[in-house]
Amino acid sequence: MPFAKRGVPSRISTTAHLLAGLFLLATVGTSLAAGVPIRIDGSSTVYPITDAAAAQFQKARKNTVSITVGISGTGGGFRKFCRGETDISNASRPILADEMQACRAAGVDFVELPVAFDALTVVVNPRNAFLKTLTVAQLRQLWEPDAQGRITRWNQIDSAWPDTPIKLFSPGKDSGTFDYFTEAIVGKAKSSRSDVIMSEDDTVLVQGVARDVNALGYFGYAYYVANRQKLKSVAIAPNPGKPAVTPSLVNVVNGTYQPLSRPIFIYVNAKSLVRPEVREFTEFYLARGAEFANSAGYVPLPTNAYSMALAHLKNLRMGTVFSGVSGVGITIEELLKREAMP
Repeated sequence: MPFAKRGVPSRISTTAHLLAGLFLLATVGTSLAAGVPIRIDGSSTVYPITDAAAAQFQKARKNTVSITVGISGTGGGFRKFCRGETDISNASRPILADEMQACRAAGVDFVELPVAFDALTVVVNPRNAFLKTLTVAQLRQLWEPDAQGRITRWNQIDSAWPDTPIKLFSPGKDSGTFDYFTEAIVGKAKSSRSDVIMSEDDTVLVQGVARDVNALGYFGYAYYVANRQKLKSVAIAPNPGKPAVTPSLVNVVNGTYQPLSRPIFIYVNAKSLVRPEVREFTEFYLARGAEFANSAGYVPLPTNAYSMALAHLKNLRMGTVFSGVSGVGITIEELLKREAMP
């Protein structure tokens, strides 16, 4: 266990010890008064939930706690987290094996906490009149590495579609959304054509698709919900002949929006939990997790999922239930079964 109870001496026997103790108290008091921030970074997908939780926690604590929330993508966030530079890492996919190894090498233990479910959403410009549905196979045609320089016009995907240029927008290579999408659609994480416009900032992707009638992009459901007037979502058919399913809260809950439904997480550095404000913030986040997920436009987990997460936090259940792989295609029900395992 990474935490040991600190013994309290029964008495201070010397003046030197007394002065040392007073100096330590003064130092701690100064540190708290200065408001050492809770440092959070990582996924832009999870950012709206964590940002809402941070804002409400700071309000409840009358701004006596400082919280910084950055956006460097899931991969970028894990690199900082595993170097011990952040207290909490937002992640739109589970931690991977190489990231786990980096954390182990640096002595970083962590608690994995699912906070919501996302419907990764494929979007086009609302003036696009021809593209309403796509199959997973068609998405693969668009995004696989072999498509680069070869699949460049929409009628190459479907002859009934116009002979107009394809313009693609993608999350950056440090994004967990990029990792998840490429594994779910292409079959291998990070396997994608590179002649596309990439950004770790989903707002950039929203603006790009909103400005170009021939554009297509993908990102988390919350960014689509916040920009419905600028974008149109595309229904996805998992296989030819199967009905296409729209991204929605209902279809995530009933498990029909596949393979682009996914759990999203926060990871908490175990050593950071020694700090009362980090533990209190994490408990606050989970206790109101459904509220924060819903307000951000994501699918809240069932009440018992947040209860389990609080129990895992209390009991310091270290590590991941995903064994270092992405968990493509997992449903809420399957996630709960994993979380309930001892």
